[in-house]
Amino acid sequence: MRYIFLLSMVFLWACSAKEKEVRIENKKTLPVTEKKSDMQAEDELLLSDQQIQLGNISVDTMRSGSTGNQTVLNAVLTFDQSRTSAISSRVMGRVDLLYFKNIGDYVSTGSKLYEIYSEELNNAKEEYLLIIRSRNTLISNSAVDYNSLVQSSQNKLKLWGMSSAQIAQLVRSGVANSTTTVYSTGSGYVTGLEVRQGDYVMEGGTIVQLADLSAVWAEAQVFTSQFSQLQQNAAVTVRIHELGDEAINGTISFVNPEIVPQSGINLIRVAISNRDNKLKPGMQAYVYLSNSKTSSFTLPVDAVIRDAKEAAVWIK
Repeated sequence: MRYIFLLSMVFLWACSAKEKEVRIENKKTLPVTEKKSDMQAEDELLLSDQQIQLGNISVDTMRSGSTGNQTVLNAVLTFDQSRTSAISSRVMGRVDLLYFKNIGDYVSTGSKLYEIYSEELNNAKEEYLLIIRSRNTLISNSAVDYNSLVQSSQNKLKLWGMSSAQIAQLVRSGVANSTTTVYSTGSGYVTGLEVRQGDYVMEGGTIVQLADLSAVWAEAQVFTSQFSQLQQNAAVTVRIHELGDEAINGTISFVNPEIVPQSGINLIRVAISNRDNKLKPGMQAYVYLSNSKTSSFTLPVDAVIRDAKEAAVWIK
């Protein structure tokens, strides 16, 4: 078994004053001790245990292993567009109160989102209460199917954004408030506010845009010469400098089929999980693409001594 010395510069200092200089095959001049035997070749050094200890010399073994290289791509974290949503008004009216007013606020499903004043919705609530009262009073001697009217009126209120709990509260109170509370149908961080308090909104007008950050994209640019390394759904590693270069596993979820003609650059997206919400859109990232590996003998990189002409190792 062959062994490899890991040398340090302390070796030169550690050698004895009685050493003489000899030239070895690579024409370097190194201090060595006197030959102890005629069997010692010219390119060999004979060191005592003390010299090995003072020279901080260690020994390692060449092993069979695999070698390969990695391609590193610069990337930027962005929102996962498949996890974004927009909450729109289902009825025309005036937004009297916004419960979330800042970009970055977190909105949970079922939380109060805004209060709206809508004449159409208020008329529908009054109509529903009137049908309820008529049914309770005239159902015994009327040919009108009030149950169908109640159901139809109730469906209209739900279509315009009222929940079953709100409708039940409306029946219990018997009073139609001038404003109606609208609850969020989704969850996520506020990425866009399209209205302010006091603004009028049309039916279908966007109130707020939300983004779920439980997963994000790392978008990276790839040159055409690197296409051979890309494979849909391939596993890659993403590192974020702001997080201490922690390795995050991801998969290539999208490879843009269109290439920029002037630069020959393509775009890929890597989907990564964001369980602790540490990843923020806009962060700089590095995407590591691993190439195929080959079998070979390996040795520690510190064992290789390099200069301008060659690289060499010492063998025990």
